[in-house]
Amino acid sequence: MNITPRARAISAAVITVLIWTSFIVVARAMALRSLTPFDIVLVRIVGAAIILLPWGWWLVHKQRETTPAAKNSFGLSPLSLKVTCLIGLFGGIGYAVLAYSAFTFAPAAHGSILLPGTLPLTTALLSVLVLKEKLTKQRLTGLAIILLGGLTVGGLSIWQGLQNGGTVWIGDLLFLSASTCWATYTILCRKHQLSAVPATIAVIVFCTVFYIPAYALFVGAGLLKSNLLIAPIGEVAFQLIWQGMGSVVISGITFTTMVQYFGPIRTTMITAIVPGLSALGAVVFLGEPLYWNLLLGLFLVTIGIVVGVRTKKVS
Repeated sequence: MNITPRARAISAAVITVLIWTSFIVVARAMALRSLTPFDIVLVRIVGAAIILLPWGWWLVHKQRETTPAAKNSFGLSPLSLKVTCLIGLFGGIGYAVLAYSAFTFAPAAHGSILLPGTLPLTTALLSVLVLKEKLTKQRLTGLAIILLGGLTVGGLSIWQGLQNGGTVWIGDLLFLSASTCWATYTILCRKHQLSAVPATIAVIVFCTVFYIPAYALFVGAGLLKSNLLIAPIGEVAFQLIWQGMGSVVISGITFTTMVQYFGPIRTTMITAIVPGLSALGAVVFLGEPLYWNLLLGLFLVTIGIVVGVRTKKVS
């Protein structure tokens, strides 16, 4: 059975939204447990590397047979060294380190708004600056409605956190920085016309080559705290499977598939529904209270997505 590109892109969008939503809910449930943020990043990389490094070696091997002059990196990434380093830095190490560190300073509820919720805005800005794309009135309207919905869901929570002082503002800045890193990765994928699988493999190859040795060096020198050896095996195994194999491998491929078909702006507008859905997930699975602003914000974001995404021209 032949699957059309549109059907493939829609399926990828559904999978991406479900995994991203689950990521936020799981992060809320497991916040501040045994593993440090840098431990989680390591486990995330190792879990993804188990699948992607052999896959990358095979792709490079086939690439060398068919196109000997094709560029690859470290014998594992099917992309050039420059592209591998760029997308690995922003979509791999930068995003993960900033996002997981943020959860130690700010409530995870802030992350559900500031990580996926700001993506459409930062991606749109970078698309204009880097890709020279033009924003239609329709998309500007959609972005404005999404912004209003995001503020409705998380504005009060973030404002209260800032009013109470402490270190919440540090976490919020880290969340925003992580979101900007992912927006940059999105733009790079579009700029270099990257396919889903090679791009995801390249990210993990870069992380494996640079992050794992740096982590070992800093932990060995006593400059970085690690709880990896004393954490419950079940917690480590869960993070290995969920963060590495699920969040990185599956959603990494499906997200890049979305960027290929929908373009960076419409892709991140679609994922803007994640904050509302993750907040609803917290209500169902974690017993958090259901407030009126959650339902209103989810409604506004959904309307904004419909307004901004509906267009005949693929960006």
